[in-house]
Amino acid sequence: MPEPYTSRIDVSVLTAIDVHTHAETDGCGHYSLPENLRAGADRYFGVDGGGPPDLDQLAAYYRERRMAAVVFTVDAESALGHTRIANEAVVEGASRNADVLIPFASIDPAKGRAGVREARRLVEELGVRGFKFHPSVQAFYPDDRAAYPLYEVLEELGVPALFHSGQTGIGSGLPGGGGIRLKYSNPLHLDDVAVDFPDLTIVIAHPSFPWQDEALAVASHKPKVYIDLSGWSPKYFPPQLVRYANSLLKHKVLFGSDFPLISPDRWLADFDELEIKDEVRPLVLKDNAVAALGLGAPS
Repeated sequence: MPEPYTSRIDVSVLTAIDVHTHAETDGCGHYSLPENLRAGADRYFGVDGGGPPDLDQLAAYYRERRMAAVVFTVDAESALGHTRIANEAVVEGASRNADVLIPFASIDPAKGRAGVREARRLVEELGVRGFKFHPSVQAFYPDDRAAYPLYEVLEELGVPALFHSGQTGIGSGLPGGGGIRLKYSNPLHLDDVAVDFPDLTIVIAHPSFPWQDEALAVASHKPKVYIDLSGWSPKYFPPQLVRYANSLLKHKVLFGSDFPLISPDRWLADFDELEIKDEVRPLVLKDNAVAALGLGAPS
């Protein structure tokens, strides 16, 4: 059992907070996805195939850039039949690098009451700071009432839930999309979740192609719903997303890269060219994440 995570992040010295990065390997040869899906995603994103970084390497990368990063894996054991990377391994790596890493956990909603017990333990005993869901990979609708006991625990404990939305590079180009179904990741399914759990912070991950307007509607209407901008180069952002980021949602959009699939260096270089107001840029890059994640002064 790893030591509980205690943040040593000093937000005052950070240039940015990346709310969306992946623990793709446990550092001992096991990966978060089956080989066919992992290779397909690398092709989709143009990754060089050198293998994903372990958590110490990921932390060093962000430390060099004076950034912090939320890091998580995806537990989809039921749908994929593939053993997950243990949440404890993510906590352990984040604890070694608590000056820059923020551990989120992932629990397959199919695990029912066992998953609910695990979620409570991960927060109360190990200091996990949030949870990642990938509806398409985990093969569930976010508004499925079977997942509600899990959300109840997250709301009670005050930790956010981050949901993949829209198109995914996982399975893209493989026969039948590798069995991954896009229908689960329409962000409108999160509207019921936001109604039924009004105190749960929800992050809609990615520009939500082809459902961008649905994501904007939910985030505009529900006070505790945010949008992260990961998974796409900013030069491909839909124009309505940019308009909302500059106006109605300027306090509710978050910098995320999807590292190691997209590097923050590439993302930030393209973000520099985007028509974002000067007063909005620091909100997107850091300040909104401080509010959404409940970050404060270093411990």
